[in-house]
Amino acid sequence: MREHAGMTVAYAAQQLGAEGARVSNMESGRLGVSEERVRMLAAIYSCGDQAYVDALAAMATERGRGWWEEYRERMAVDALDLAELEFHAVSLRAVQIMHVPGFLQTEEYANAVFATAEPALTPTQLRISVSYRLKRREVLDRDDPPQCTFLIHESALRMEFGGPKVARGQLERLLEASERDNVTVRAIPFSAGGFPHAGASVAYVCGVVPQLDTVQLDAPTGVTFLDGETHLTNYRRILDRTEGLALTPEDTRDFIHAIAQRL
Repeated sequence: MREHAGMTVAYAAQQLGAEGARVSNMESGRLGVSEERVRMLAAIYSCGDQAYVDALAAMATERGRGWWEEYRERMAVDALDLAELEFHAVSLRAVQIMHVPGFLQTEEYANAVFATAEPALTPTQLRISVSYRLKRREVLDRDDPPQCTFLIHESALRMEFGGPKVARGQLERLLEASERDNVTVRAIPFSAGGFPHAGASVAYVCGVVPQLDTVQLDAPTGVTFLDGETHLTNYRRILDRTEGLALTPEDTRDFIHAIAQRL
């Protein structure tokens, strides 16, 4: 907001009656900020987007502890951040290349996926990781669930994590989930050829207003979050182009059913 207004940190701090370091720390999230301070800064920056200001003010008043806090010190911080991001999401659009989306995984499939971790997880770590993934699924069952579109590559549909029986059960779970009002599943067949960013899974999570959208990237080293305006624009384009290559939801169900029958 400050950068869009063309103001320096020093000028903003002067208008706020504070030191420049305080403004920088608020912007980076190292210091908390009150609803009143959010609205004062918005006025200083002449921000006329009231929906954006109200959304930030609402975030500033949020002091509740989410269910993910139960897992603090047992799961990595970026995993906790991901659960919080999903909890506040209005909608979500994701591309999965080698795995079925975490939201739609069965317990047996999740266990098989985590069992491939390197270095190997201890039995306790494996149990906690699977429990955490299953707990994340509950966001789809709340009264106001996010609208989710999952673009799943054929590679993920054919990977037999846990063997044919587990893989078949996972595909059946996918078919069930695809019938939900808030879930759209679309397959990207091998015949679709190449598509942007084909080497990694991506999730685009929509906040209350577009300025609060976040891109989540999975990597072996952990989760990466992007929220810069340029990143958001680029990944919206990537997902638009990728979705254009996917089968329709109806054709996807037939496609998944055919793969499951061969297992």
